[in-house]
Amino acid sequence: MPTPDPTSFGGQAIVEGVMMRSRNHFAVAVRAPNGQIVLQQEPLSKSWLFRQKWLMVPFLRGTFALLDAMSLGIKAMNFASHVQLDEKYLPEGVTDPNQATYGKAPEEGSSEIVKPLEKGGDTIRSMQVGAAMVLGLALGVVLFVLVPNAMAEPLGNAGLSPTAINVVSGVFKMIVFIGYLMAISRMEAIRRVFQYHGAEHKAINALEMGEPLTTEACMRQTRLHPRCGTSFAIIVLLVSILILTFINRYLFPGAPLIVNLMARFGVELLLLPPIAGISYELIRIAGKFRHQKWVNVFFWPGLMTQYITTAEPDRDQMEVAIVSLQSVINAEMGLVPTPPTESAAPAAANA
Repeated sequence: MPTPDPTSFGGQAIVEGVMMRSRNHFAVAVRAPNGQIVLQQEPLSKSWLFRQKWLMVPFLRGTFALLDAMSLGIKAMNFASHVQLDEKYLPEGVTDPNQATYGKAPEEGSSEIVKPLEKGGDTIRSMQVGAAMVLGLALGVVLFVLVPNAMAEPLGNAGLSPTAINVVSGVFKMIVFIGYLMAISRMEAIRRVFQYHGAEHKAINALEMGEPLTTEACMRQTRLHPRCGTSFAIIVLLVSILILTFINRYLFPGAPLIVNLMARFGVELLLLPPIAGISYELIRIAGKFRHQKWVNVFFWPGLMTQYITTAEPDRDQMEVAIVSLQSVINAEMGLVPTPPTESAAPAAANA
């Protein structure tokens, strides 16, 4: 079977792990507190997106690809939380997950890779992860839509036109977004997620450069990548500024400010799917022509923002990203996965 197209692979960093996906498969590898790498891999045929061909139409597929990525992200985070909290993955002598430190690879040789032996579910944990995602989306709406619009509104008293206020509101969105990323990057747990994000990029870069998927080869790669979700978010912001600048700011002249703010919010939500669709196609172009100089120029804002959302990983984190990527490569090539080891623990939730 021919080697899959390297640009068809992507990923996402999670708590103490990395999720990788290809056209037909996805895998999650997580470093357990006891140092093992717990690996879960399954086909994407279960994904609703890949069962509907009409959803893959250019400019339409962006919104649904984003929803699909969020769905996989929830599954991956649910799996990661199970690994970190399940007592079966705790180091010897430790009974409380809160007392366990971050898992480390053995000083010599490779980490033991284990796979869940049984399917299992944890509805409560799944609901908790889903609720956290909904809460995060609600917070994002307040921070990145309502707050910037409210901040820009008083500028109308300074004589700025509605169009100029729209531009300033877009700039405020960018400032709030970058400030938010910088603030959370100072948290230790988020910092480690950003390190795994860097490891994910390095593994993908090594694959696309034709380098072997070894720790040494991957560590030499840049931690930036044009197809990153961070770049996607920046492009969404820039495209939204361009489009929303020319949308009437006051849909109900003479109405109270709160009415116009909520109307503006509704318009921005309605325009989000086409904005996401345009941004997704731009990201695909960036990935396809990533070695062209103009790509680095045009997508410079997104690449620079990745210096915030990624960090240099250590070798243990790099190993996790490689295991996850190699798993989906093997699955795409039809290779039989390695059977679970004798020390494998029960399945993670929703695995």
